[in-house]
Amino acid sequence: METSLRYGGDSSALKINKTPTSNNKKGPQTVRYASDASGSALKIYAKQKFHIDSNTRLQLNGELDTRIGAPTFFSALLRYFPPELSAKIGAGLQYNKREKLHYTMHGKKSFPLTPDQFVNFVIKGRCDLDKEFKQPTPSGAAELVWNIVDFQKDQELRLKVGYEIFDKIPYVQVRENNWTFTADANGKWNVKYNL
Repeated sequence: METSLRYGGDSSALKINKTPTSNNKKGPQTVRYASDASGSALKIYAKQKFHIDSNTRLQLNGELDTRIGAPTFFSALLRYFPPELSAKIGAGLQYNKREKLHYTMHGKKSFPLTPDQFVNFVIKGRCDLDKEFKQPTPSGAAELVWNIVDFQKDQELRLKVGYEIFDKIPYVQVRENNWTFTADANGKWNVKYNL
């Protein structure tokens, strides 16, 4: 089972301290995270994959929000990886605290830009549907991904620059071994640590 901790918020959660020191001289600026910011929370996320055959798996995901002390997300997806397409396709059910139960479909395709496949152009899409199939909620993104193996000894790095097509929001992601930092142009960000 994969388990990770995620902490996120928006740019209002970051505070810059410009308070002068006791002798009225300007001290160094410090940046801290304000844990009382609304919308910020530590979330425990777990994922379990069950292999059905070499190209198909059942994936279960769940999330616990420690701020409210309750589960906020659960999904069960059947994922298929057609080797001839270098793609991922998935469909299943998802529950979250806002939209309750709905159906979801995912797709992702990678296009290598270098012979070693360390630099890729990725397109991905998703559509969530309510129980009555009346309210489709599409999302999609285009990403440029650069995987750097052995950036330093025992260190792998992944740099990602993307654009969310439907919401028109650019974003960046940096992953270093178990740490992942993601931020978008609206000031939203999160930090994830894989246990």
